[in-house]
Amino acid sequence: MAGTRNIAVVLPNWIGDVVMATPTLRAIREGLNDGDRLVGIMRPYVQDVLAGTSFLDESILWSKKAKDPSQRFLNVASTLRRQRFDQAILLPNSISSAGLAYLGGVKQRIGYRRYGRGPLLTDALDPPTENGERIPVSAVDYYLSLAQLAGYEVRTRHCELGFTDIDDLRAQVLWRQYRFFERRVIVFNTGGAYGGAKHWPADYYTALARRLVEDPRNAVLLICGPSERETVAQIEREVNHPFVRSLAQEDPSIGLSKAVINMASLMITTDSGPRHFAAAFNVPSVAIFGPTDPRWAENYNPYEWILSAGTDCAPCAQRECPLKHHRCMRDLTVNDVLLAAQRQLDWRADHSRAA
Repeated sequence: MAGTRNIAVVLPNWIGDVVMATPTLRAIREGLNDGDRLVGIMRPYVQDVLAGTSFLDESILWSKKAKDPSQRFLNVASTLRRQRFDQAILLPNSISSAGLAYLGGVKQRIGYRRYGRGPLLTDALDPPTENGERIPVSAVDYYLSLAQLAGYEVRTRHCELGFTDIDDLRAQVLWRQYRFFERRVIVFNTGGAYGGAKHWPADYYTALARRLVEDPRNAVLLICGPSERETVAQIEREVNHPFVRSLAQEDPSIGLSKAVINMASLMITTDSGPRHFAAAFNVPSVAIFGPTDPRWAENYNPYEWILSAGTDCAPCAQRECPLKHHRCMRDLTVNDVLLAAQRQLDWRADHSRAA
């Protein structure tokens, strides 16, 4: 069809950032004409985050450590050249993403002017600054600014995800197996790939789970990635309650985590990738922040309550506590989180009755 365009979006590497990029994908999708093609260039696991959505017509996988030669840098650049892309919107700040679009012969290359990559771009923005210092801005808005520069209209900041029928079925089976259907299921997301500084202590989660299931209406489900399996299994063992369960024995996957969060009444979470799943599915959440500034991670979830201990040394943005006391997380008590959880559950109950 004459006049149709090939558009590429290079997606972020972090799971949470991919979720916060979905308003940008929506804005681009809505701005395309019939016959235009939108292709995502992404790390292989990003496919699992976007599974169940309809933003993209196709995916091109790119990984520096890929065993599959087709996913390596120069071969991906060759793929871009063959497919003749008209425009690439580069959501990561890396010089490699700009180099990929440049060597791939993409006509219009749009991104932030960072790390010396400006000459590789045709259209560029500078990150927001004040008095020469970068100011906190949500990744949602950071990416949407690129969509606007590329000529797309932004109508909403709402994050959006889906999931596959198989993952939905797996979640339904767990709900039946654990007898969750008649209960308010509170999902705990205890981990985070960024580093230990973001973690709320495991014994706090144990105490919180015990308190929550004192109410017979409640159940707790601990999700996990491969590196958190032992932690959530230990919490499950220590609580030793029929309605406190974990996914430690399941095959951990992004898809299953999405599906169970979608079915939850509430999520209690660190500032890590699965926190943003709650925003995408309009699930109320309590988000525990310590070393990170919430302004960077704002996902515009109207049903989220952010908790912070307010220590003088936070936010430090370090992967591990440089002062070794971890007070930004330890000073946030079990009772603090319990009260926030109860308020969110009560709000949801009132909202359901009103509806």
